[in-house]
Amino acid sequence: MRHNYKNLKIWKIGIAIANEISDVLIEFPKHERYDLSSQISRCSVSMPSNIAEGSSRTDKSFSHFLDISLGSSFELITQLLIAKHRKYINEIQFNQLEIKIEEFQKMTMGFQNGLK
Repeated sequence: MRHNYKNLKIWKIGIAIANEISDVLIEFPKHERYDLSSQISRCSVSMPSNIAEGSSRTDKSFSHFLDISLGSSFELITQLLIAKHRKYINEIQFNQLEIKIEEFQKMTMGFQNGLK
């Protein structure tokens, strides 16, 4: 069974997170543009991108792409913790993003379990 990724709530949440991250990164110091900022951006974009790519595959293959998307989401939280420690984002920004990312993770794992 193939899935239309544009209809998947997990993809929509992933897009929203990537867009919110993009807005947050504007405030990062210029010297981080090619380091932490770039890594954070790539992770956030990877989340919905892997859902989109995997949706065209078989369910077994799709599950692998969901694993990659989930891995990116856990990596993203780690990078945001580093950004918070460096005071590039504040506690409120971090908490709001973490809640959204954790929601994404729970929903994605639930969706993935439904594929099996």
